[in-house]
Amino acid sequence: MPWLAGYPREKVKWGPTLDREKCIGCGMCMNCGKKVFQWVDGKPSVASFYDCQVGCNTCANLCPSGAISFPSLEELRELYKKEGIWAKVKEVMIKEGKIPG
Repeated sequence: MPWLAGYPREKVKWGPTLDREKCIGCGMCMNCGKKVFQWVDGKPSVASFYDCQVGCNTCANLCPSGAISFPSLEELRELYKKEGIWAKVKEVMIKEGKIPG
């Protein structure tokens, strides 16, 4: 999926922060399809920050203890605007036939 359309993922500061003090060790976040978390000493730990899908915050939404947080969506939108990422993503989606041109 062309979420970044060639923009370097490492320049996008998007990923979870886990407060291990708040974490109750339920393991819900271990369902992450991108395998961002790993189990360490009875609780999850962020292992692959930059593997997190940009814009996704499902783990934080489902965390029963509120132990997971993300950067502001407004900051992410500002980056997309500043770097012209939305226009590039649209170009890729048109080229791939996902949306009409």
